[in-house]
Amino acid sequence: MERLLILILALIIDRIVGDPHCLWKRIPHPVAIIGHLIAFLEKKINKKRFSSRLKRVLGFFMLLFLLFGAFAFGMVIHLIILYASWFGLLIEACVACIFFAQKSLSDHVLNVKEAFSQDGLKKAQKAVSMIVGRNTEMLDESAICRATIESLAENSSDGVIAPVFWYILFGLPGLIGYKTLNTADSMIGYKNDRYREFGWASARLDDVANFIPARLTALITLIALKFWHHKTSFYRALHVILKDANNHRSPNAGWPECAYAGGLNIQLAGPRYYDCVHVNEPFQNFNGTIAKPNDITRALHLFYQSMNVLLSLLIFSLVIYSLISL
Repeated sequence: MERLLILILALIIDRIVGDPHCLWKRIPHPVAIIGHLIAFLEKKINKKRFSSRLKRVLGFFMLLFLLFGAFAFGMVIHLIILYASWFGLLIEACVACIFFAQKSLSDHVLNVKEAFSQDGLKKAQKAVSMIVGRNTEMLDESAICRATIESLAENSSDGVIAPVFWYILFGLPGLIGYKTLNTADSMIGYKNDRYREFGWASARLDDVANFIPARLTALITLIALKFWHHKTSFYRALHVILKDANNHRSPNAGWPECAYAGGLNIQLAGPRYYDCVHVNEPFQNFNGTIAKPNDITRALHLFYQSMNVLLSLLIFSLVIYSLISL
């Protein structure tokens, strides 16, 4: 019951406050610290002269070290907070909300929409480069809109649903451990010469860690579509998920992305550039309309509706658990 209450408080705080710039410009964000540690260790032990097998082994043990440290740190923080009794619940909620990304994600997405409105294509390309890992200088208006909505959909899983899932299972250690793994994947989980072998363990384990959360994200999005949109949006999203989700290069990202593509009736994915290399990926919801800047606003509405569903489910679970415990 305490974890559910902490999660509810943390999600509310994150939605209102997000990542306050005035705080994180004075002290480093915990995820940034994790990122610096990963970069430091990778530079020290990922040597070009090493064999592919040795790189995999070193990458695996580096990840193991990071996860052990994250779990241990999370456990220490949790045990310290326990001594604060009920006030400790609020403290842990404040700590947990640091690792959620509702407001920060929506703010970055909104920046892209505002860039279109105020400064045009070049500013929008720069804004979208903050949330995607692909080359944005060659993107036209539709491609920028697709990339933005795809990032919103995928990160609704990676940045909110998955952290909630792992917190429910393992508390603060599970939450910090997941964010460590996800950060490692975002930094070294690439299939290029430098990271293909060294980042193999991070990429594979991240796929496993996000397997259930990605599908839960699609389900929560479907529930939001059922309650706040026309019924055709729900059935179209379900159809696109079943038809296109497994065609994605990622075993997980296709699920929330297809839910958004079908729910908003727009095309997502499709051909794109990574490191100036053209990658010919299939469209999701090929029969949908071409994505436009206004669709970014529609996607944000769907995102917050999905977050409302998540919060409602947690509150409902807390009430049921409390009644059973009487």
